[in-house]
Amino acid sequence: MTRAAEKSFKNYVVALRPWSFTASLTPVLLGSVLAYKVYGHFNIWICLLVCLTALSVHAAGNLVNTYFDYVKGVDCKKSDDRTLVDHLLSPNDVATMGAIFYFIGCVGFALCAYLSPAKMEHLAFIYFGGLSGSFLYTGGLGLKYIALGDLAIFLTFGPVTVLFAYMAQGGALSWMPILYTIPLALNTEAILHANNTRDMDSDKAAGIVTIAILAGKTGSYLLLTSLLFVPFIILAVFTLNFSKWFFLPLLTVFSAFNCERMFRKKDLSKLPGKIALLNLQLGLLYVLAFLLTEKSLMPGFV
Repeated sequence: MTRAAEKSFKNYVVALRPWSFTASLTPVLLGSVLAYKVYGHFNIWICLLVCLTALSVHAAGNLVNTYFDYVKGVDCKKSDDRTLVDHLLSPNDVATMGAIFYFIGCVGFALCAYLSPAKMEHLAFIYFGGLSGSFLYTGGLGLKYIALGDLAIFLTFGPVTVLFAYMAQGGALSWMPILYTIPLALNTEAILHANNTRDMDSDKAAGIVTIAILAGKTGSYLLLTSLLFVPFIILAVFTLNFSKWFFLPLLTVFSAFNCERMFRKKDLSKLPGKIALLNLQLGLLYVLAFLLTEKSLMPGFV
């Protein structure tokens, strides 16, 4: 590979924002493990296809975000996303790659639906709901620009992804996975809120409205601390009432304190990446806790 080709490939990889993929990977693992605990069986091929589907839609959503933020003048010289601002790729390159990843996601969904015991129409409803959320965040209605982006991200990378993985494995629709996804979904939302707080001034100058702008600096700090620490309160309740294994994800609370300290000191440039790392650690240990917990101890498992 020539140096020019290597640089071009690196630009494409950076445009995907792979550091954020934990937000879709951990919900898939959570939904799959919850289905395993309830139904007692696990299909590795379905799990891999759900991972492919979720990651592809996530990557496409990131590219849509890059494209529309640039086209609508939200991204500027101070923006964290440099893909189009620094002309690393052209808008057409980003749009084309986004379409390719949506196509890959749809192929993954079709294969998953073929192997899954779930009804095709149920899986399709959940899948296209998640796909729509990833696109409408900045495309179409542009939910990000009217202070609805936080809700879209919370639902898409929380209940929707977990329920899709759960149904793909188990076949049946249930409210139980949605309830158990709340701690992880709140932490995922913290990534977005940190990102929007960091970009508050440039977003305001571009004329868009986010929760961070509406809340102001003090309100944004209070919201972030809630998003970071409410999951640990829930985990403490799980530990005391259901299973000692939920002490494992509680260990990541020290990383949450570090993230809170960075926010308080206005060290926001690397904060979304730090929270994404926390999200991965918390998510994996949360999934492990469910895997180690006896089925009879958790409400909704029987």
